[in-house]
Amino acid sequence: MKLDGARVLVVGATGTLGGALAAELAGRGARLTLAGRDPARLVRAAGAYPGTPAVVFDAYDPESCARAVHGAAAGMGGLDAVVTAFGAVAFGPANEVGDEIAEHLMAVNVLAPVAFFRAALTVMEPGSTIAALTGVVAERPQPRMADYSASKAALSAWLGAVRREARAHGIHVLDIRPGHLDTGFADRAVAGTAPPMPPGGDPLRVVAAVADAMEADAELLRSAADGTPVVERRAR
Repeated sequence: MKLDGARVLVVGATGTLGGALAAELAGRGARLTLAGRDPARLVRAAGAYPGTPAVVFDAYDPESCARAVHGAAAGMGGLDAVVTAFGAVAFGPANEVGDEIAEHLMAVNVLAPVAFFRAALTVMEPGSTIAALTGVVAERPQPRMADYSASKAALSAWLGAVRREARAHGIHVLDIRPGHLDTGFADRAVAGTAPPMPPGGDPLRVVAAVADAMEADAELLRSAADGTPVVERRAR
């Protein structure tokens, strides 16, 4: 796809990674609609791009996710891409993470992005893209992060299945699996404390690779052993 002029809904645009992604896409000429859960932060984020629409959603309300998609499509005259860059994390031994926390992670990390994509697939034309941040834990689950890893793996599995369906309609599905990034995300856990981690990677480097992957109609973005983003045209 060509990002210059593309109509893109960036979900989670008030976060560190989502905000960086919005800036990268806008810099390549994309027309944006920004989505977030905090109205005040969303207004500030949209203020960086005069005339850019903003829509509020609640991850616990799938209908609000669908409304955001249809509102963005109506406002921009269609949608060429939907990218989700939001989530929640929790830490701790599996036998200590409560059921309410596990349910929260599944709602935010799986059901909400799926609601966005399910709605997007009903309005997208051939050549469009849906893309989601799943992370390296989707393929390499980590101890003391069992429920978080499971939620990201579930989203990755959903993307993998939908990819095979969407190919027949010319719609691309991109699974974004970077390693640990320096965004402060681990410090905002809904439960528990992050274990010691190596220094995080550069989020700006990753969002540039995401934009490259979208333009290449790639299916997978992962991190090499040294943290270098690797774009793969076909997912493994």
